[in-house]
Amino acid sequence: MRRSRGAAALLALSLTATGAGLGLALAPQAAAITPPVAFTADALSTWQPNGVVWALAEAGGQVFAGGTFSTVRPPAGGSGSERQAVNFVALDAATGAPTSCELSFTVASGTATVRALALSPDKSTLYAGGYFGAVNGTAVSSLVAVDVASCTVKTAFRPAFAATVRALAVTGDTVYAGGDFLTVAGQPRGRFAAVGATDGALKPFTADADEPGRAVEVTPDGQNVVLGGDFFTVNGANTHALAVVDASSGALTKAYPGFIETNSVVKDVATDDTGFYTANEGTGGGVFDGRIALDLPGFGQRWRDTCLGATQAVLPYRQVLYSASHAHDCSSVGEFPDGQRHHLLAQPTTGTGKLGWAPDTNDGIGEGIGPRVMTVGSKNGVEYLWVGGEFTTVNGAAQQSLTRFASTGDTGAPTVPVASAVSFRPGEVQVRWRTSLDLDDSALTYKVYRNGAATPIATVTADSLFFKRPQASWTDTTVAAGQSYTYRVTATDAAGNTSALSATASVTVPTTVDGYPNQVRADGATQYWRYDESALPFVADSSAGGNRAGVHLNAPALRQTPGAVSGTGTAIGFNGTDTQVYGDHRQSVGSTYSIETWFRTNTTRGGKLFGFGNNQSRGSNQYDKHIYMTNNGRLVYGVYTGATRTVTTATAYNDNAWHHVVATQGPGGMTLYVDGVQKGTLAVTTHENFSGYWHAGGDSLGGWPDRPTSEYWAGQLDESAVYPTVLSAAQVQNHYALATAPADSVVQVTAAEDTYANAGAPGTNYGTSSSLAVRGTSFYTSYLRFDLPAAPAGTVLKAATLGVRTSTMSGAGTTDTVSVVPVTGAWSESGTTYTNRPSLGAPALGAYPGIPDGSAAHTATLTTGSVAAALGGSLGLALTSPGTDALWLWSSEAQAAEGTPRLTLTFGAP
Repeated sequence: MRRSRGAAALLALSLTATGAGLGLALAPQAAAITPPVAFTADALSTWQPNGVVWALAEAGGQVFAGGTFSTVRPPAGGSGSERQAVNFVALDAATGAPTSCELSFTVASGTATVRALALSPDKSTLYAGGYFGAVNGTAVSSLVAVDVASCTVKTAFRPAFAATVRALAVTGDTVYAGGDFLTVAGQPRGRFAAVGATDGALKPFTADADEPGRAVEVTPDGQNVVLGGDFFTVNGANTHALAVVDASSGALTKAYPGFIETNSVVKDVATDDTGFYTANEGTGGGVFDGRIALDLPGFGQRWRDTCLGATQAVLPYRQVLYSASHAHDCSSVGEFPDGQRHHLLAQPTTGTGKLGWAPDTNDGIGEGIGPRVMTVGSKNGVEYLWVGGEFTTVNGAAQQSLTRFASTGDTGAPTVPVASAVSFRPGEVQVRWRTSLDLDDSALTYKVYRNGAATPIATVTADSLFFKRPQASWTDTTVAAGQSYTYRVTATDAAGNTSALSATASVTVPTTVDGYPNQVRADGATQYWRYDESALPFVADSSAGGNRAGVHLNAPALRQTPGAVSGTGTAIGFNGTDTQVYGDHRQSVGSTYSIETWFRTNTTRGGKLFGFGNNQSRGSNQYDKHIYMTNNGRLVYGVYTGATRTVTTATAYNDNAWHHVVATQGPGGMTLYVDGVQKGTLAVTTHENFSGYWHAGGDSLGGWPDRPTSEYWAGQLDESAVYPTVLSAAQVQNHYALATAPADSVVQVTAAEDTYANAGAPGTNYGTSSSLAVRGTSFYTSYLRFDLPAAPAGTVLKAATLGVRTSTMSGAGTTDTVSVVPVTGAWSESGTTYTNRPSLGAPALGAYPGIPDGSAAHTATLTTGSVAAALGGSLGLALTSPGTDALWLWSSEAQAAEGTPRLTLTFGAP
């Protein structure tokens, strides 16, 4: 019911893979937004009605809203007071506040409502349709013309509609109407009619439908009219919900029998220079709720979006189709599965893929539909997308029935990245994070900061959408074996809005290759969840090139110890009721694959350990390629081929010990391994072919043999991996052996005591100071004591590093080399002064070759043998320098725990 503005040049959308460069041609009117999106997702302050908005139109910097309401009030926190507005309000497009134009739509009996608004081509006349008998006291009959300049009824326009008018379209001389009526001016007209634009006189146009008309739009050439509604026939011809008729006579130009499902209707039609678009709503099962694009000329389908969740309005603008709906399941077009409702979406007019624009409302009052209508208004060079409906919140904040979004002024920052870091071998740290959500920018820039430095060590670009937030990563190859590092990540949009820093991700670089995870990666895992995260909701993918991260659902227990793999890592705990991890990456599984995980439980209620399903946070209705446990502790591996096909162990494994399970399928059929030993095979080479997500800890099991009491897993999982190949028996046995082999372990020891001596105050003790100081002239020396553990049985010390952090004071760093030397004399934190400072030994155990300014963490590698000699006892260290440039560090008394001096000790096999 709204004609789009003139089409602009096509804006290229460049979606790039993690870490790839971006080449984006930004639209001038929205230079801070990922094109071709033209509007921010930041809702602007707007006055709000107390009911439902059904219709919008714009002229001369004013936006007209019609509906079923009686008052308008200021937005939350805005100035002004509630005022009367009977089913109509005119608002300033730029401020969202009411203008001086006031019209009251009333009826003698029943409830008056305005259901359609449209403007003459020159925008001098506003036409309003609905169910009403008077406007500002002037008698009318459900359709009225209003002079925009004076905001008065045009009394010469006198059509007579006998029932509700729901849709309008206007040309220079004709007003086309659709609705519930069967007569106009006493003449038969079934649900569609045309009247003169000046006087409202009935025209010969006849396009009689058998059910209500809900949408009407004139094609850009003015030769045809597109009709939408509930109907099954037009002029007696079979055409359901959609038809194209001649603009003069109403004769059928194009029929659509069987084109739209019989239990679905067309709620809105909009056009641009290339075609027209329909908004569709269905009731019951097997409905069509999405959007259709049809070409001009010819009126044939260009594309069809089959998302579920009734679409109420469509608006093409600058090669983007904006839509109002409550879309909740777009799995049929390869997007989000059934779940949360999304009320405002955007997609290219040339295709169906969703764009990075997703502000949201709630369902609201009335029928609980949410947004129902959209229009674009402009003022002072800024474009505004207005949205009306029956919602009561916008982007989570209270706002009823009206909202708007501008083409400039993007102020919303991306969400904070959730980061983690891991190191599998010397000289390499993988920093990875779940990409952030920005409601109008899909292309974001991420900056990685190491050891608290103010300057990023890396910059990465990556794309994300509200339903597709892949893992992004960066590999640091400038790290030293045995040293510890911290990383934080920020996300920035094109406008420069930057998120807060992520929580700190800490990692110690091993001195030797970590055998088990390194082999999983080497054997080709394309998804590898290690469950070592310390914060919700991100589960990192540790595969060599993967971005198939997971999401925690209902807060499973993190960092459970001991993990399954000797010496390193933690496990994840599930409650057997509602906790699980689901994949963040929609994928298909080929004809060959392997599933691997470790598990521990004593449950007698069974549950699914790992499997594939077509949903994420809701139970799947397609599910196979899974491993589950029966109530008596046996393991079942199954696929669905039209019937359930399973391999089941004879032995129970609910003995509260860690066990390793691998399930494979390929040309040789299905094989199940437990603890490195083959437990069963089945000559089945196929499975159910669908797109979906991997799940750990629970998903549907209805219809499967020996179905356990619980579909959710009560126990722990660790090291879950998926491969696109069949792991051989030798590979499975090797993984099992590597997991139980001795592995390096890392222990961090914070300073038990620390202080410094100052020659300028020879009798002063600094044991309670939050800072430590080092300088040769004039003299400062810092002293540290660590209580060291003994080496774990069967291991030796393989590496030792000392970590410190510069303070935030200006000039805290130093250009001098700072040496770490042993302390040989007696001292205490509370008693040491310059006068009684302890004696120092030689040689130096390590050094910092200068430390830059800026509060950041720094590490020095220490001589392993010297530290090893002190294991099980106390180790005293001093920080000294020969020069005149002072170094200032945080002490153990500082509130910033991250800066506490600490030793990192790596133990491993001799």
